[in-house]
Amino acid sequence: MAHVDDSARTLETAGLVERSDRRFVLTPAEAALVVGTRGDGAAKNVSLGPGGVRGAGEGAPTVALGALMSRFADWSEALLLELAPRYRRALERGRASLRTQAVEGRPASPRKDDRRLHVDAFASQPTGGRRILRVFANINPDGEARVWRVGEPFEAHARRWIGGWRPPLPGLSTMLNTLGVTRARRTPYDWAMLALHDSAKLDETYQASAAYAERRFAAGSSWIVFTDSTVHAAIAGRHALEQTFYLPVAAMAEPNASPLRILERLTGRPLT
Repeated sequence: MAHVDDSARTLETAGLVERSDRRFVLTPAEAALVVGTRGDGAAKNVSLGPGGVRGAGEGAPTVALGALMSRFADWSEALLLELAPRYRRALERGRASLRTQAVEGRPASPRKDDRRLHVDAFASQPTGGRRILRVFANINPDGEARVWRVGEPFEAHARRWIGGWRPPLPGLSTMLNTLGVTRARRTPYDWAMLALHDSAKLDETYQASAAYAERRFAAGSSWIVFTDSTVHAAIAGRHALEQTFYLPVAAMAEPNASPLRILERLTGRPLT
């Protein structure tokens, strides 16, 4: 089975794989829909989840937007399983999103500013150690590239911040879940990942001086990313689709490459 897992290992160890050869093609009606969608001004993106379409704004064509994002979700899963068929039985779909706003002009607090280098950790939706795996497609109709910065390897990033992390007070995770602040109980792993996310985004010196490589994703290209281990920042571009998946560490070809296993090794303690 080694040859079947080679592509999965490449994705798990590199963190990001570009598929410039695979394009999500919009129909003319979908292209017009994308260009005409502005969002409600409150949410960063228009999204599709179990509760339907959110963030589209009053009077928006939510049925058509939902159909577009649903089609992209199916396409993304097929693309991902083509690369890593071993994930088939374990993969769990999260939200799909349509990103219509220009990255450069979007105001945000430092914690929510995705133009700052960070790893993904969701404050309201703890993963409990599962991987965050996302598929992106640049659907910009004007040929504009989407530009990312990709930073240091995850272990080096974690070593930079994890020494200052302390586990939360007993009972805090249960209280947050009971009050509805989180959709599940945060494990020590979730708290540690939030600490990495916030420490990096709030450190002005790090943001100004950290080394990174610039990646330009041309219009029409797609890329697959473990965003919980790839230090990244989106700095330019408009009009993209994204689909989030969750993957148990046990389903990986290289579980020791997961943030969970790396953080457990660095802290010397189980985190789930």
